[in-house]
Amino acid sequence: MSGADVVVTGVTGGLGGRVARRLAERGVGQRLVARDPGRAPALAGAEVAAGSYDDRDSLRRAFDGAGTLFMVSASEDPDRLRLHANVVGAATDAGVERVVYTSFFGAAPDCSFTFGRDHWHTEELIKGSGLRFTMLRDNLYLDFLPLMVGADGVIRGPAADGRVAAVARDDIADVAAAVLLNLRYGPMGLSAASSLEGPWWLRALTAQLMVDESWAIAQRDEGRIDRHLLVGAGLLLLVCWTTGTAVGVFAGDLVADPESLGLDAAFPALFLALVWPQVRERSRLLAALGGAAIALVLMPFTGPGIPIVAASLACLVGARRPR
Repeated sequence: MSGADVVVTGVTGGLGGRVARRLAERGVGQRLVARDPGRAPALAGAEVAAGSYDDRDSLRRAFDGAGTLFMVSASEDPDRLRLHANVVGAATDAGVERVVYTSFFGAAPDCSFTFGRDHWHTEELIKGSGLRFTMLRDNLYLDFLPLMVGADGVIRGPAADGRVAAVARDDIADVAAAVLLNLRYGPMGLSAASSLEGPWWLRALTAQLMVDESWAIAQRDEGRIDRHLLVGAGLLLLVCWTTGTAVGVFAGDLVADPESLGLDAAFPALFLALVWPQVRERSRLLAALGGAAIALVLMPFTGPGIPIVAASLACLVGARRPR
C-alpha cells in the first residue's frame, strides 16, 4: 500500500468525513479508512482502505506507511475500550508516529458523563503506547442536542449540574484539520533545536517565532539554522501580522478590497523571495524551472497535491545531478 501523510478514520460519519474533506481541499495526501470502503467519500488525492475497529489486523494493514492517524472515537458500544485498544495497538504495529484523538471535555476516571470515563482510559492507553499524541477534547455536538429532548421538552442525562458547552461539528473539523496540517512544526522544531541557545525559557520564547517563513529564511548550509535570522524574521512577521490584524479589525471598512490592491500576489512574491537564494546555481535553477513546468502541465488533469509532489521529485532529481 502506498504512503499517505494522514490516515483518517470514521470517514463515513459526520466528523471524520468533514475532516477528510478539509484536508483534501488543502491538497493533503490521505488514506480514508472505513468498514465498507464503498461508502467512503470520493476525494481528490485520497486512497481508501478497509478497516474495522473490531479487527486489529485490518487496521494495521490500513495504517501501514502512515505518519499520522486521526482517530475518531468509536460510537456507543459496551466494548468501546477494547475497540479503541485495537486502534492504538494497530497504529503502534504499523509504525504510525502520532495519533490525534477525538476525546471529550472533562475526561476523567470519575467523570459524571460516563463516556468521559471511556475517553480518559483511552487517553491513558495512547499515552502509554509510546506514540506522540494530540487530544482534542470537544463537547456535545450541537446537532445532537435536539435528539436528547424528551416528549415533555426536558433533556435528561448524567451531566452533574447541567451546564454544557455544545459545539458544532464543523468547528471541531476546522480545529482538527488545522492540527493535522500544522504537525509539520514538529520536525521543523527538531531541526532548529541545536541552534537555540540560553536557558530553557529563552529557547521556548525563541521557538514561538518559528513559522514557515522565518524557518526558511534562517536555513544555512548542511541544514544549519542561523538563530539571529530566525529571531529577526520571526519578530518582523509577528509585528506585521499583529498590525495587519489590528488594522483589519478596527479599520477594515476603510480599506479597499485586498484583491484590488494586488495583495493576492503577496504569497507568490514571498515564495519567490524564499526560493531565490536556493536557485543561484545553474543546475538548481534549471531544476526549479523544470519542476514549475511539470506542475503547470499537471494541474488541469490531476487532483490536489499531485502536481507539487511531481514537481518536487523533479527538482530533487535535477538538483542532485552531477555538475
